[in-house]
Amino acid sequence: QIKEEVKIQPERYSLIYVPNPLIVPGGRFREFYYWDSYWVINGLILSEMTQTARGMIENFLYMVQRYGMIPNGGRTYYIRRSQPPFLTLMMESYMESQKNLTFLRETIPLLVKEYDFWMNNRSISVPLNGNNYTLNRYYVPVGEPRPESYSKDFELAENLTTKAKELLYSDLAAAAESGWDFSTRWFYGSTNTLLDTKTSSVVPVDLNAILCRVERTLVKFYTDLDMPEMASRFSEALKQRLEAVQAVLWDPDLGVWLDYNTEHQERNPNFYPSNLSPLWASCYENTEIVDKVVSYLENSEALNYRNGLPTSFKNSGQQWDFPNSWPPLQHMVIEGLAKTQSAKAQEIAFKLAQKWVTANYKAFKEYNAMFEKYDAEGDGKPGGGGEYEVQVRPSYLKLQTL
Repeated sequence: QIKEEVKIQPERYSLIYVPNPLIVPGGRFREFYYWDSYWVINGLILSEMTQTARGMIENFLYMVQRYGMIPNGGRTYYIRRSQPPFLTLMMESYMESQKNLTFLRETIPLLVKEYDFWMNNRSISVPLNGNNYTLNRYYVPVGEPRPESYSKDFELAENLTTKAKELLYSDLAAAAESGWDFSTRWFYGSTNTLLDTKTSSVVPVDLNAILCRVERTLVKFYTDLDMPEMASRFSEALKQRLEAVQAVLWDPDLGVWLDYNTEHQERNPNFYPSNLSPLWASCYENTEIVDKVVSYLENSEALNYRNGLPTSFKNSGQQWDFPNSWPPLQHMVIEGLAKTQSAKAQEIAFKLAQKWVTANYKAFKEYNAMFEKYDAEGDGKPGGGGEYEVQVRPSYLKLQTL
């Protein structure tokens, strides 16, 4: 719970005030983080802590009301960037549990306001084969180092020209907005370091899958609320998204969706679990695609690791790369495979779920703690790399007033 004092004298704090109690990631992260909270809220609902879950959703609605978007995290220095737009999907989870149409009716304008932020500020027109397709990207128009990593960014860019510095700073912030900070997924260049970060040139599969599911969910919400004009608006948006995702991101040779680089006008052929995220989002129309995606996954060798799907096959030292396995990516792939009508996909989903639970349990027995990421090659050990030490989730809860 954040002290009232933070609301009364905000100039004295970097913490952003929100009215309801919230769950923080823990460790060094003592404020809310946007996309982390989707899984926190799902866990709260499964634990029948629906009041806490609703309070966290109301906090995010409060952010949209105040800023027109949801910051990356609960600090004032995050308000120039967001994170993957899960607010509507948080509400989807809550509504499946509580079916509170009154709450939905009161708050849905703010869900649309956040969606509009992404469409107005994070969309890009992609010309391809004589057509223009509107899709979304991560993009943060700032020309200075990230406040929370100021010296690192400053030193990284110190030998670049002024213009190149500003572009790099913007792309580093955009990578932080993606939640994948950092990964070779955003690298385009010869150094294979953070200097090659070109996030804003990438049209990411998972961001567009998330927004596809958001659009589908808003169609359902407005249908449930008997508001056909708004339902029609999002039906059309969904139709356009499905067409764009298939035209721009689907690779018929590999049989999967791939990130598209607008600068090089080509898809990124490398493996990432996010390549399968349209299954989780039901962001496809032709069900024959499922068998192709399953074959892609089997041929990729990603299933050969004992402790979950690796985040990539490139061992760069960055935390969103090999050998780390991240919980959100496991969930999206497992749920995506499980919800198809393919028996093989469902079998793979079950095996991946067993692997993941076993890896987490082994680590818990060894360390009496949970971790934010695990080593896909190890035997129940935490992952590593990136800008900070792996964060521990101790096996006890502590109520704090921040």
